[in-house]
Amino acid sequence: MRTAIDTNVLSALWSKGPLASDIARNLGNAKADGGLVVSAPVYVELLAYPKATESFVNDFLADTGIAVDFESQQPVWVEVGRRFARYAKRRRQSAHQVPKRLLADFIIGSHALAHADRFMTLDPKRYERDFPEAYIIYPHLSLAKIGIPHFGT
Repeated sequence: MRTAIDTNVLSALWSKGPLASDIARNLGNAKADGGLVVSAPVYVELLAYPKATESFVNDFLADTGIAVDFESQQPVWVEVGRRFARYAKRRRQSAHQVPKRLLADFIIGSHALAHADRFMTLDPKRYERDFPEAYIIYPHLSLAKIGIPHFGT
């Protein structure tokens, strides 16, 4: 069971905040269950993390066994467009709000649907509405507590 990881999960881990130990444990469990992957936009966002260098990011990903998927095929891009268009329409109809341009989130979510079995994020509301069929993991909770099977020991 491959797990795609959102930028905010790794940022919280690197920040060593109150969720860091839970995140580390659940990343380890997810890795044991079948591997970890980040999309190209997540990689790009990680490079913008305060004081992170390209070398640090690359070494961290290599040392933790997190794969980077730099290539997305046409089905991912079509899915990004469909979901982003629905989001933009919903925003325009909701009190005539202008859509926020969060395109990276739609790329990250569509990549997770196409290339992983589940998606780990600290911002589930962002994805639950636009990716309701996504198998979302909340890394600050035990996988068992939220009913997600853990296949590794």
